[in-house]
Amino acid sequence: MNTIDSSYYLKNQPAAGSTNTSLGKDDFLKILMAQIQNQNPLDPMKDKEFISQMTQFSNLEQMTNMSQSMEKFLETQSLPPLVQYSGLIGKEVTYPIVNEETGARESVEKGVVTSVAQKDGNTSLELNSGLKLPVNQIISVSDTGEESSGE
Repeated sequence: MNTIDSSYYLKNQPAAGSTNTSLGKDDFLKILMAQIQNQNPLDPMKDKEFISQMTQFSNLEQMTNMSQSMEKFLETQSLPPLVQYSGLIGKEVTYPIVNEETGARESVEKGVVTSVAQKDGNTSLELNSGLKLPVNQIISVSDTGEESSGE
């Protein structure tokens, strides 16, 4: 004798106010299987209905996969500042020299970036002089003008 799996009973389903209110592909497949198992033998599901529901399931799965792929893509597009500023290594940067007492800019200096560091969410550049410069103090970036021989 055919019986309905108790996991399909309404009392065994999450409450309406629960956090997960959307049906996923597994839920859809469970509903479809329960429908097939419990159909009226004198009036079985028509082929067109079954194909239509399988198409809906296929579309749901494709949309889920596309959503997951988009999330992974967005994760790779939001590079941490450390990676973003690594392109400055070997470049010459210009930065202001500020009078600590008055806060006025006295002059500008240049230095070549030798490394990029990140600490507590703050990104800084280390220059060839040993100075650690926060990236928000950079005025300009230029090529060092040194030609590298590819031999």
